[in-house]
Amino acid sequence: MEPESVLFLCAHNDDQLVGAGGTIAKYAKEGKKIVTLIFSFGETSLPHIQEEFSRKTRVKESKRAAKLLGEDEVYYLGIREGNFAEEIAERKIDEKVWEIIKRIKPAKIFTHSLDDPHPDHRAVYRFTMDLIEKISYKGEVYSFNIWNFFLNFRKREQPKLVVDITDTFKVKIEAFNKHKSQLPSRLSLMWNIYFQAITQGFNNHVKYAEVFYKIK
Repeated sequence: MEPESVLFLCAHNDDQLVGAGGTIAKYAKEGKKIVTLIFSFGETSLPHIQEEFSRKTRVKESKRAAKLLGEDEVYYLGIREGNFAEEIAERKIDEKVWEIIKRIKPAKIFTHSLDDPHPDHRAVYRFTMDLIEKISYKGEVYSFNIWNFFLNFRKREQPKLVVDITDTFKVKIEAFNKHKSQLPSRLSLMWNIYFQAITQGFNNHVKYAEVFYKIK
């Protein structure tokens, strides 16, 4: 039998790690096939160096983190930051993603939340919702948090997926720290990673947890 596949759609190369790194590592340990599609190289996050070198740096860091987490496949779509909607349409990204979905047949898809204040994150959410409707995707679709933790109080009644990441939280932190060029992001997000994992763990009677909202 083919292992169960899980697909992550995210804007930048550390988003799936911040929002779902513990779950990725846990699923990988369980034998699931993990495939991640990253929409942007994130060149603008390193304005002090040339874009080509920035892309290579981020890809190298992303692959190191992915290997640590146990991700099987990682693809970059090369969308320019701040221009997601236009380039997604112009470059027919939906067809490329649909081909991957047909090949791996994911049982679950994880992506950004509509509530996330980052415009590129919301663009990936809208893309995902449009695509799953277009292709009549039959699996489950969940959203993860990056910058929108407090806004989720209004989602209390939505179905949730709670994943105990007590055994994989350390791996998540180690993988996040592989993004050495992203020091400002790591400093600004690390507290959030710990806060969410501890809070969600306490709310669900485990040490560390990740919580996802079911959007389909």
